[in-house]
Amino acid sequence: MITVVHSFPTWLPQTQTWMYNQLRYLPDGVDAHVVCKQTEHLDQFRVPNIHCFADEPRWRRVWDKGLRLFRFRPYLNFMGDVADGCKADILHSHFGPIGWSDMSVARRADLRHVVTFYGQDVNHLPQHHPIWRQRYADLFAHVDAVLCEGHHMADRIRKLGCPGHKIRVQNLGIALDEIEFMPREWSPGQDLQVLIAAAFREKKGIPIAIEALGELRERIPLKVTLVGDAGPDPRTIEEKGRILAAVDRSGLGGTICMSGFLPHAQFLGVAREHHIFLSPSITAEDGDTEGGAPVSLIEMSAAGLLVVSTKHCDIPEVVTHRKTGLLAKERDVPGLVENVTWLVENSNRWSEMCRAARRHVEEKFDARRQGRRLANIYEALTDKG
Repeated sequence: MITVVHSFPTWLPQTQTWMYNQLRYLPDGVDAHVVCKQTEHLDQFRVPNIHCFADEPRWRRVWDKGLRLFRFRPYLNFMGDVADGCKADILHSHFGPIGWSDMSVARRADLRHVVTFYGQDVNHLPQHHPIWRQRYADLFAHVDAVLCEGHHMADRIRKLGCPGHKIRVQNLGIALDEIEFMPREWSPGQDLQVLIAAAFREKKGIPIAIEALGELRERIPLKVTLVGDAGPDPRTIEEKGRILAAVDRSGLGGTICMSGFLPHAQFLGVAREHHIFLSPSITAEDGDTEGGAPVSLIEMSAAGLLVVSTKHCDIPEVVTHRKTGLLAKERDVPGLVENVTWLVENSNRWSEMCRAARRHVEEKFDARRQGRRLANIYEALTDKG
């Protein structure tokens, strides 16, 4: 048995189902414990062994808040206590900055240390806060393994100074047994049902998607659903303003339904009513990127929707142009219009493409398979294989 403590700031935001899948599909030989500062959505993402600092006695939390003013971190002591209590072998930190903060715990508890990067921590953070370049250098010198979603992100991490022998590509898995595969069909004269789903962040390219659909609405009868919303971050609130302005300019007001965030099971239900998933990710002006590929894009490929996306980060590892979906350049509105038009004009190819996309996801992104691969990484680090 390998015991792994997973360090994660909040268990679990509604948009991070990929983290839930990482833990629940680990094989029986891995005993997983979550250490977090706070919890939310436990009705959707309950797992065994959640150790939450917010559930500690009030005096300890107040003490932590006070000591943080003097750069002491009792929360890390709490994590170390959990690691000692469960006789952990590995500390797995999720997100680069969390990994850097956790280094002292790994050293003090004599744990192997694994850190997974997810995107914003790779590009945006070191670009806008150069201190993180030195912090990452320290992290890369001491960490045992650095995981990431694809080869594009692996290359970015290598350029930040991580030794290549420490980097492992570990694809994010999806729960294929929960996603019904239904190849889409469409006939001329039918409404083309288009789904857009993402948190309102610039890198998701939602205004660009809406602009492209606005150019198509005179030629193709459309029904559009936008799943997602802004969060408390001012940047997401600004992006929501840009999205609403794009809807006004596009003339789609009467054909677009904005649902806000949905629980994952409900989102999959909504997806069943659509033909195309439009996900034109971009590099944001502040350098933020997907890093890898959006998990929603992988899920929609598995569900049988036709995916239209962009040649951004590791998305081409999920979508092969005109074989499992269609890709345009970033910020290329005419290219997106051309791709959707091609799908309309080649609806006889849909079944073939949908089935190829499902096969690809089954081979590369099955959560059970990825859980076994992650366990193999743990075994190699602990010599418990």
